[in-house]
Amino acid sequence: MPVSRSNGVDIWYEVKGDGPAMVLVHANPFDHDLWMYQSAHFSTWFKVIGIDIRGYGRSSKVTTPYALKDMTDDVVGVMRNLSISRAVLGGCSVGSSIALLLALDHPELFDAVFLVGGNSASSSRYQGRIDGYRKDLGDYHIKHLRELVAPAFADSHLGKHLLNMWVEREPRLKGEAIAQVFMAGNHTATTDRLGTMKVPTLVINGELDHSLPAGRTTASLVSGAVHKVLPGTGHACCLEDPAGFDALVIEFLQARKLMPDLRG
Repeated sequence: MPVSRSNGVDIWYEVKGDGPAMVLVHANPFDHDLWMYQSAHFSTWFKVIGIDIRGYGRSSKVTTPYALKDMTDDVVGVMRNLSISRAVLGGCSVGSSIALLLALDHPELFDAVFLVGGNSASSSRYQGRIDGYRKDLGDYHIKHLRELVAPAFADSHLGKHLLNMWVEREPRLKGEAIAQVFMAGNHTATTDRLGTMKVPTLVINGELDHSLPAGRTTASLVSGAVHKVLPGTGHACCLEDPAGFDALVIEFLQARKLMPDLRG
């Protein structure tokens, strides 16, 4: 089982495919399988590294306070373990907050970044999330999952199946560990630094995404950033409409000559 311990905690990761590196950082309250479709698809061209952030999956369930920078150090540690010097970076929700901070602090490591949600500031929703997970993980988890996708997707056979997959993984989780992820994410704002962003940036929001206004703001403040809206989807649009989502990412990477040519 591949685990990075370079930052003092166990960070589990999965590698698929071969080629230039693509690192994917998931959202609360999922795990690396939030990117299941992207991992399967982009491994055609890239070495795709899916990470379980601390608090989720097979990574350490840290219940003491830490900073968002610690989570960026976790990602850099995985890259160093794999001898990856440059990558395309994708992040969703808190993963996009991690990706923004990584791109700002370590622009030499990333050729491009695509953000799902793209909020660069604190969120008024987070304290409710923290209280919910501290009170009752089992009751709150499915409620939170459903809020992150379009209602029609949550009620569909496929949506119910996929969301229940994460519910079934609850025995691996700790409510306080999830609360600490939200605490870290809500105590680091990068909005004031976005004007200095050098890494090419794509921000994608679902049409029904609660982070759509924040995503628009982030894209407007990053020089040359591209903002796209995926119709009919919510916050986890990469899961809800993978074909539409992947097409936006491919278009963005092709425009920057970052899509490998399989013809060699």
